[in-house]
Parts: sequence; C-alpha cells; structure tokens
Amino acid sequence: MDKDDPIFSARKPTLKEWFRLIIFEADTPAGKAFDVGLIACILLSVASVMLASIESVMQRYGPILTTLEWVFTIAFSLEYFLRIWVVRQPWYYVRSFYGIVDLLAILPTYLSFFILDAEYLIVVRMLRVMRVFRILKLIQYLEGSRVIMKALRASRPKITVFIIAVIVMVVIIGSLMYIIEGAEHGFTSIPMSIYWAVVTLTTVGYGDIAPQTPLGKTLAAMVMIIGYAIIAVPTGIVTAELTRSDRSTTTRSCRNCSAEAHQDGAEFCYRCGHSLTGAHPQNKG
Repeated sequence: MDKDDPIFSARKPTLKEWFRLIIFEADTPAGKAFDVGLIACILLSVASVMLASIESVMQRYGPILTTLEWVFTIAFSLEYFLRIWVVRQPWYYVRSFYGIVDLLAILPTYLSFFILDAEYLIVVRMLRVMRVFRILKLIQYLEGSRVIMKALRASRPKITVFIIAVIVMVVIIGSLMYIIEGAEHGFTSIPMSIYWAVVTLTTVGYGDIAPQTPLGKTLAAMVMIIGYAIIAVPTGIVTAELTRSDRSTTTRSCRNCSAEAHQDGAEFCYRCGHSLTGAHPQNKG
C-alpha cells in the first residue's frame, strides 16, 4: 500500500495524481464514472466499425461514421498517453496486457492510411471491455484465466507432439487418397488430398471433395472414426494439467534439496525423497 497515494494521504494530490486516480482507480466515484464512460465509448466505436462494413449503411452515413471513428481514436490516443504519463514506471504499463491492448485499439485507424481496410481491425477494442471486471469488483475471477493459461503452457510439449503426429497422419492419408482416387475424382494433387484429410479428420466435412471408389470410401470411413477418437486427446491433456494446477500447495521447502511447492499434506520431498516432517526418507530407487 503506497503511503503517498492520495487515497490514503491527507495531503492535496497533484494534477498528475488526480489523473491517475481517475484513470486507474475504480474505487472512487470519478474513477468508476471514467471506466463506465470508457466502456460505453468502446462499445459505440466497435458498433460504428461494424455498421461501416455494411455497404448500404456506409453509403448513407459514411461521413458520420468516419467522423465518429476519428473522434473515438483521438480520444483513445489521448487516454493512452495519459496512462503512460501518470504511472511511475511507464514501461511496466506499456508491456502489460492492458497496455498492449490499449495500443492495438488505436493503431488500426492510423494504419488505414497505409493498409487498405485496416480500420476494421478496430474490433480488437472489445478486449478493453474486460475492464468491466474492475468496475464490478469481479477481478478475483480473472485468477481462473491465469490457471487456464498456466495449464496451456504446461501442456505445450505434449500438444506439440500431438500436432506433429496429426500432421504426419494427414500427409500419409492424403497421399494414399491421391493414389486411390486420382484427379478424375477431384483429388488433383497431394496438397489437395491433404486438405481433404484435414477436413475429414477434424470432422468438419465441407463436402467439396469426396471419394468415389469403394476403397476410397473405406479409407474415408476409417479417417472419420480416427477423427472422433483424437478430438479428445488435447482436451484430456489440458484437463490433466488443470487438475494438477488446481492442487493446493504449501510454501514448505525441502531442507535437503530446497525444492518448494510441495502438495498440502506431503510428508516427503517430491524431488529427493527427503523427509519433510522428520520421518524416514523414501527409497527413490
């Protein structure tokens, strides 16, 4: 808790401190009003971009929508630079999740000078609506997202191996289907056949290419069954990591090897087997 913060200090805050209270604090009436107004502007801005993508609406209200977009962009740009100005360590904000999102929210309009239709990327501003968690005091629920991200990072090696195996599989299946069906049935090349294998294995099934021969249909049926079987694999991997991440741990460290984060109630070190409670060491061999 910062003793210099005007919330906890009797001294009169400076202009910079007042801006910080309004922009970053949702516990004050002014801060809450600012956040509510900000979210309203974000929603209106995204709505105007969506309307601009409708040709009939753009023909009739094009100048108004364009003016609104520039008003919102300038306002958001001013807000972004104010956030950088009022924080003591600007670089921390710039590199934070919200700092990156705030920057991405204003870039598309300026990029539209150089890239055609770049302004439609403004819909990324919807991510800024996540600030509603602060207003409604639901910030503790964001801990769930951190657990999910931790589980995804822990699952990355296993999922990488799984994806590589799937890629090898679709290449083999696509090559076999190219040999079996051939160009006369729509399988004009191995890449096209691999595309069919991906669509079939993922159970999407567009139907733009389909096998015609009995052998080809048999192979397709096998791919469909395999597809249903492998869909559950990444889900199971992430679920296992989520379960592991959800286990309660203690801050107790092993006196032997200094390993930390032991499970609650553990009697022996998970790394070296040394007693955590004074009992005899486990036999790791």
